[in-house]
This record gives sequence, structure tokens and C-alpha cells, in this order.
Amino acid sequence: MARLLIVHHTASPATQELLEAVLEGARNDDIEGVDVATRAALGATVPDVLAADAVVLGTPANIGYMSGALKHFFDTVYYPCLAETPGLRYGLYVHGNDDTSGAVRAVETVTTGLSWRRHHPPVSVAGAPGRDDREACWNLGALMALAALEAAPPADG
Repeated sequence: MARLLIVHHTASPATQELLEAVLEGARNDDIEGVDVATRAALGATVPDVLAADAVVLGTPANIGYMSGALKHFFDTVYYPCLAETPGLRYGLYVHGNDDTSGAVRAVETVTTGLSWRRHHPPVSVAGAPGRDDREACWNLGALMALAALEAAPPADG
């Protein structure tokens, strides 16, 4: 079974709303054969990443940067996963009160260092999430579940 890992820092009602939309998309009934694992950024581990066929990252934009929790996740997994996960497909959603570009840039810098491959453009939401933002996150979840399915090794049969 394919595995999609969602690593998030959900510190506000807005980031919770986006996470729920990503989860709804990833768990879409039309997509079969994908185990969706959700981990808070402070609790995600190296084995979680090594078991993943694709990853969704979620963070608020804090003072022009990704959350400290997501940075901690990267600090924890970077070297143990560096040689083991090149090409890992990832997607990103970011929420901020106004500008999210610094947080997006920071995540893209780290994922580039890990040699992960962005599978979908970042979903960047400024202000209160609206219907289009929730739909974009739903689509992100669904597309990343399909990416996990596509990247998973064939099942023994």
C-alpha cells in the first residue's frame, strides 16, 4: 500500500481548516490503496519519512519564515534522510496573515537540499481561508495521494 505522510504545524483555526481540506482530498473515496499518515511537525520522525511515498508539508508563515515546529522537523530528519529520500515527491501549503513568500522560500530551500521533488505548486493562503483556498488544499491532498500511489513500489503478488 502506498503511504502519504502529512507533516503539519497547525497553530490556528485557519491552518486547521487547511489541514482538514488536505485530509479530505487525500482520503477521497475515488483514490484507493493509499494510507494517509498525519503527524504534527514536532512528532514526525525519520521512520515516518522513510516509509512515505510522498509528503505534504503544512505550516503557518511566522515572521516571514516557516514555523519553528516545521524547522524542527527538518532539523530532525535532514541528515538521516538525505541519502535515503532523493526524489521524494512533496507538496506544501502555507497560511499567513499577509505574506507567505518567506515561508515558501525557506521550505523550498530545505527540500532542494534534500533533493526532494516538488510535485505541485505551493498553496499559499493569506488572510482568512475562503472556498477557493479550501478547494486548492483539497486538490493538493488528492494529487499528493495519487503521487504516493504512483511512486509506491509494486505490491508483491
